[in-house]
Amino acid sequence: MTTAQRIVVDPITRIEGHLRIEAETDASGKIISAYSAGTMVRGIEIILRGRDPRDAWAFAQRICGVCTLVHGIASVRSVEDALHRAIPSYSIPKNAELIRNLMIAAQYVHDHVMHFYHLHALDWVDVVSALKADPKATSALAQSLSSYPRSSPGYFADVQKKVKTFVEQGQLGIFANAYWGHPAYKLPPEANLMAVAHYLDALAWQRDVVKLHAIFGGKNPHPNFVVGGVPSAISVHTSGGGQDATALNIVGLQTVQNVIKQMRDFVDQAYVPDTLAIAGFYKDWGSRGEGLGNFLSFGDLPSKGFWDTESYLIPRGVILNRDLSKIHPIDLDADNEIQEFVSHSWYKYSQGDKQGLHPFKGETELNYTGPKPPYAQLDVEQKYSWMKSPRWQGKSMEVGPLARVLMLYASGNEQAKELVGMTLKTLDVPVDALFSTLGRTAARTLESKILADAMQGWYDQLIANIKAGDVRTFNDQYWDPSTWPSHMQGVGLMEAPRGGLSHWIVIDDAKITNYQAVVPSTWNAGPRDMNGQPGAYEAALQDNHVMADPKQPIEILRTIHSFDPCIACAVHVTDPDGEELVQVKIK
Repeated sequence: MTTAQRIVVDPITRIEGHLRIEAETDASGKIISAYSAGTMVRGIEIILRGRDPRDAWAFAQRICGVCTLVHGIASVRSVEDALHRAIPSYSIPKNAELIRNLMIAAQYVHDHVMHFYHLHALDWVDVVSALKADPKATSALAQSLSSYPRSSPGYFADVQKKVKTFVEQGQLGIFANAYWGHPAYKLPPEANLMAVAHYLDALAWQRDVVKLHAIFGGKNPHPNFVVGGVPSAISVHTSGGGQDATALNIVGLQTVQNVIKQMRDFVDQAYVPDTLAIAGFYKDWGSRGEGLGNFLSFGDLPSKGFWDTESYLIPRGVILNRDLSKIHPIDLDADNEIQEFVSHSWYKYSQGDKQGLHPFKGETELNYTGPKPPYAQLDVEQKYSWMKSPRWQGKSMEVGPLARVLMLYASGNEQAKELVGMTLKTLDVPVDALFSTLGRTAARTLESKILADAMQGWYDQLIANIKAGDVRTFNDQYWDPSTWPSHMQGVGLMEAPRGGLSHWIVIDDAKITNYQAVVPSTWNAGPRDMNGQPGAYEAALQDNHVMADPKQPIEILRTIHSFDPCIACAVHVTDPDGEELVQVKIK
C-alpha cells in the first residue's frame, strides 16, 4: 500500500509542446482525479487581427511545427467559407479538392506512423529488452505476421547490434532516462526487437513519403496554400521552360504515385500487424482510459466539394454516451452549441468568465493569475491552464482518430466495420474495448489503413481529370477584396490527425477583426469548465489507472500519448513588447 499523493508530470515528454499533468491518487495508488494544464500561451489570434485574410494561412500554419498543413488548410477554408456564405456560387475547383484530400490523407498516414513508432510505441516496447532477443526467433515472429520484406535473421541481428552499441555508449539520447525494465512492460524480447527495427525503418520511410507535400505545396514543412484552390499549376508537357519548369508535371505525379504505394505497403505490412501484435500483450488496457464517452467529428475529405457534407469520407456529427445507434448533427452557427469557456483558463472575457462564447464572438485576452514559477502544485480550484475549455451543447467531447472511426462505424462505412470487427476478433476483446486507451491507439492504425487506401482513388481521379483536359486548380473569382461584401464571416473545418480543427474568421472591410482557432488538443487537453466537467485527458486518466511506481508514471504516459498530444496547437508564446524570451546555445 502507498499513501495518497499528488503526482506531477511536467513536462510530459514525447509530445509537441508543453503539457503538465497533476494526478491525485488514493492509498492504493489509483488515480481519483487528474488535471491537465497547458503551460504556454498562444498569441496567434492576436497576431492575425487587422491582417489581410488571404495571408492568414501563412501565419496560422505557425500555430504548430508538426501539423503545419492542417492549419494552413483550415485557414484558407475559413476565408473560402466566408466568401461562400456571402456568395453561394463561389466554389473550389475539383482538382484542388483532390489535391487537398491527398495532402490531408498523406499528413494523417505520415503523422500516425511517426506517432506510433517514435512517440507512443516506447510506452509499450522495452528497447533495452531487445538485446536479449534471438534474431532467428524474431525473424520467425515477423514473418508469421506479414510479408514485410525486411524480416530476415541477419537484418534483426544487425538492428540488435546497433541497439547494443547505443546502450553501451550511452547514446540512447532522449530515451536514456525512460523506464526500461518497468513491470508494466509485457512484450517478449523478440517482439521488442521487431518493434525497434520497425522504429528505425519508419525514420527512413518518413523522409521519402513527405515528398508528396513538397510536390503539391512547394516545400515541407509549411507547404504553400492559396485561398481559392491550391498553388499547384498543372503542366501537360513533359518538359519545357517558364511555368512548365515549375508546374506539377508527369514526373511529379509519378513520384506521388510512388509515395502512395510506399504508404500503403508500410501500413499494410508493418503498422497494422505491429499494432495488433503489441496490443495482444496489453488487452487489459482495453478496459481503462475511456473517460468521456462523448465524441465529435467535423468530418472531412469531400468528393463533391467542401460544402457538400454528405460527400465526406469522414462523417460529421456527435456521438453521446457511447451510443453508436445515433449520430447527432452539429449546428455551426448556434450560439449554444460550440462554445469556449475560461473558468479554469488564464484568460478573461469582457462579460465575465462564467459564460461560454461561440467562436465567432470569441475573445483572446490574456489574464495569468497562477503561481509564480517554479511551483510544486497548481491551485486547481482556480484557473490552472493556458488552454480554454471547448464544449458542445455544454458537454465535454473527445476528438481524434477514435471519434472518427466510431463515426465511420456508426454511419455504416463497410471498410471501417470490417476493420473494427477484424481487430476485435483478432484480439478477442469486446466492443467496449474500443472506448479505451487501447481502442484509441488501435483506431489510429485502422484510420491509417482506410486513408492510405483512399489516396489511390483520389490520385486516379486527378489523373483522369488531367487526361480529359481539366488542369484547373485555382478559382480567381473574388480574389480581389474590392469585390467582397463589407462584412463576412466563415469557419474553416477539417479533421486534423489529432481531431476536429476549426478556424473561425470575421472579416470587416477586407481585414480580419476576429480570428479564433479551436484546435484538437484544446478539446482533449482543456481544463475543467465552470460546472466542473473534466476535459478528455482528465477524464481518461480518472478511468481505472493504478500507479505501480509514482516516480515512473508510465500509466499516465500511455493514456496521454494515446491521444497523440500536440500542445503547441493549443498554446503559443507571445511577448507584446517583442522582448527576447529564451536563448538557446549549442555547444
